[in-house]
Amino acid sequence: MVIPALNSASTIEASVTSALEQDYLGDLEVVVAVGPSTDDTKGLLLGIADERLKVVANPDGGTSAGLNAAIYASSGEVIVRCDAHARLPSGYVQRAVEILEETGAANVGGIQAAEGERPVQRAVAMAQTTPMGVGDARYRTGGKAGPVDTVYLGVFRRKALDDAGLFDERQVRNQDYELNWRIREDGGTVWFDPSLRVAYSPRSSFRSLWRQYFEYGMWKRVMLRRHPDSLRWRQLVPPLFVLALIASLVLLATPWRLVGAVVPAIYVAALLITAFTLGVIRRDWAAVLVPIALPTMHIAWGLGFMVGREWLQVDARD
Repeated sequence: MVIPALNSASTIEASVTSALEQDYLGDLEVVVAVGPSTDDTKGLLLGIADERLKVVANPDGGTSAGLNAAIYASSGEVIVRCDAHARLPSGYVQRAVEILEETGAANVGGIQAAEGERPVQRAVAMAQTTPMGVGDARYRTGGKAGPVDTVYLGVFRRKALDDAGLFDERQVRNQDYELNWRIREDGGTVWFDPSLRVAYSPRSSFRSLWRQYFEYGMWKRVMLRRHPDSLRWRQLVPPLFVLALIASLVLLATPWRLVGAVVPAIYVAALLITAFTLGVIRRDWAAVLVPIALPTMHIAWGLGFMVGREWLQVDARD
């Protein structure tokens, strides 16, 4: 099990504990690659007394570099990716290995079950699990088991990883999708199974959510330059939406102002309907913040895709 960690003091203990407490019938090791953190991430890890835990350095600090460093330091035939913000259910590894054997897939994974404690986190979690927020991405919204383009985290056959060349360390974001694309190009199958659910703590402020999604959009464009055939319809929606908003603003200053108001009006109505529906279904008042979370995600992703400059993002490491 491999975990990249950087400035993760608030979540790393829960993540590593969930990894070490797996109800798995075989041998298990947990390798955490720690970047140059400014908090006590490394100290907390060194305080965990378990011989199955190995802590290695990740001087680069990037997620892909950390994952590769942890993989190099590991010895298992199956590589389970975990995240410093994630908490694995106790039967996750056992079930994932069973699915690998049953399907013959190169990589299997399931649902990113976003959960929050603070109001903003809960609103973001709701936004990240609704089709208006993420389209048809099964790893966020669920669906039937079967082949997909990508999954959350992933449980890999080591040979498939080696054959694909591990994670691309040039990708600050979107490294999972990019790797899964190469695995599928090599003839491997990426398999989604909804029984594999992993709890995930989303961003707790709209500012950090904006940065996260701006980088998502920017690094998606970088990936598409390398793999143009990997484009999916849902990835075009945010930039097209931003262009539509810009066009609407221009029209509002002309005699065609009523036409310019159509897209914003429809969007606001969709936001309010989505928020109301989520509030009723989830019975959580934090749904009132969903109309802030969704535009933050959409506009940040779209602008990142359109104007983001990856060479400026030297510190985009969380």
